[in-house]
Amino acid sequence: MDLQLKGRVALVTGGSQGIGKAVAAMLAQEGASVVIAARGAELLDKVATEIRAAGGKVHAVAADVSQAADCERLVAETIKTFGRLDILVNNAGTSATGEFESVTDEAWQADFNLKLFAAIRLARLVVPGMRQHGWGRIINMTNIGAKQPRAKSMPTTVTRAAGLAFTKAMSKEFAASNILVNTVCIGLIKAGQHERKAARAGVPVEQMYDAMGKDIPLGRVGRAEEVASVVAFLASEAASYVTGSSVNLDGGASAVM
Repeated sequence: MDLQLKGRVALVTGGSQGIGKAVAAMLAQEGASVVIAARGAELLDKVATEIRAAGGKVHAVAADVSQAADCERLVAETIKTFGRLDILVNNAGTSATGEFESVTDEAWQADFNLKLFAAIRLARLVVPGMRQHGWGRIINMTNIGAKQPRAKSMPTTVTRAAGLAFTKAMSKEFAASNILVNTVCIGLIKAGQHERKAARAGVPVEQMYDAMGKDIPLGRVGRAEEVASVVAFLASEAASYVTGSSVNLDGGASAVM
């Protein structure tokens, strides 16, 4: 299927590894020009080199999207480099969880800054251009815990739940401008954090994934490329009638739709 992304420009935050890297690579493969952003310049440059080697157009920008000034600089550099910005993928974030009484005000604020306010600020910066061109896609990465929080899952499940509300409200406000806003609620996906955890425990990471997959109906942990396929669809003309929606990408693990 031709996703009709040639000529489109995408910005992917948290684009130096895991899901963000896979999303950026797939959007570039489909013909979009892609800007990837993360805090670490060295890893970003490595990913950019890989995408270029595969024939993609990419520009790397080291930025901390939890900071308002960096959000402004990031959007400005994207437009300066490629002339416009059509697709925003708010992917930056970590899985910050703990017992409620142990989570400090500083930890709460840091999580909101990274996962919610970054998405708010970047969306506010990109909407005017999208409205001008009569076309836009904003995809917010959240997780299934936003719909079904468990004990000791804060602050992440709270900030991600706010991301769901943000997605729905944005979708209604900007639908008339053909700016479509959706979210992908991810479950267990293979990531570097699991590899580091396995290394600390002294066990093969695939052994850890096998154990994690036992409670998932599909019987396995997901891959970043599987997330990227869904994001690419939502970013495309193929999803031209999809807005205000959330997609559970969890192998069937969640008990809610």
